[in-house]
Amino acid sequence: MLRQGITIHRDTQGVASVVKNPADGIMTVTTVSGKVIGGVDCVLMAPGRLPNTESLNLAKAGVELVPGKTYIQADEFQNTTTPNVFALGDVCGKVELTPMAIAAGRRLADRLYQVKPNAKASYDFVPTVVFSHPVIGTCGYTEAEATQKYGASNLKIYRSKFPNLYYGIFAMESDDKPKTFMKMICAGQEELVVGLHVVGMGADEMMQGFGVAMKMGATKSDFDSCIAIHPTAAEELVTMGSWGMAPETTGAKHSPLGGASPAEPNIPNK
Repeated sequence: MLRQGITIHRDTQGVASVVKNPADGIMTVTTVSGKVIGGVDCVLMAPGRLPNTESLNLAKAGVELVPGKTYIQADEFQNTTTPNVFALGDVCGKVELTPMAIAAGRRLADRLYQVKPNAKASYDFVPTVVFSHPVIGTCGYTEAEATQKYGASNLKIYRSKFPNLYYGIFAMESDDKPKTFMKMICAGQEELVVGLHVVGMGADEMMQGFGVAMKMGATKSDFDSCIAIHPTAAEELVTMGSWGMAPETTGAKHSPLGGASPAEPNIPNK
């Protein structure tokens, strides 16, 4: 983005004020950190969202909120604190994505009307994408989260950085070509893939398919056993070094009613 001429103001902690010059309409933005940005002709505020639950009088129905927040308390089956009242989607504050809400709604309908008492949505290993330029795709834990959950000594991290082959014919130096970054986070003796992160062209399409593999409990050796599609960027994920060194195991833990449930890695003394 910087190479494209975009100026990024980091660590601003948000916008404190916007002052418009009435003469020409040009604005001056002051950040919470105290930085002053002048010469601004357009301001787009995208601070996120909170559920509008204050006006629903939920307390009257005995529906409790998450303490200190406006999210509705709901368990893994979308039950609230009041029988026969259910909540799902962004109003619960868990994985605020439209497809996640759709999946939760479908599983709830299955449980209520299709005689599937164990049907529930899985909030684990949800593939997500930031549609920036370049695209960012992620599924599972970050390295920091995986370290906290499993311990650094139980992790093996694989990384790769390369210019996407799309730019192969471009008449420019390799260092100047847009890069693709990949990180695979594996846990346990069998090197279960618990985190997958891609920055670069095609990351969005890659993450959908590899997300299925992670939900089925894929290990590094499962990735290694898949033949690469050449020439693609995605092939790097199945040839990532040290290639072929992971223990040969097959994950594939799957729950037919509630969707896939990722397997737990084999961690000694866990």
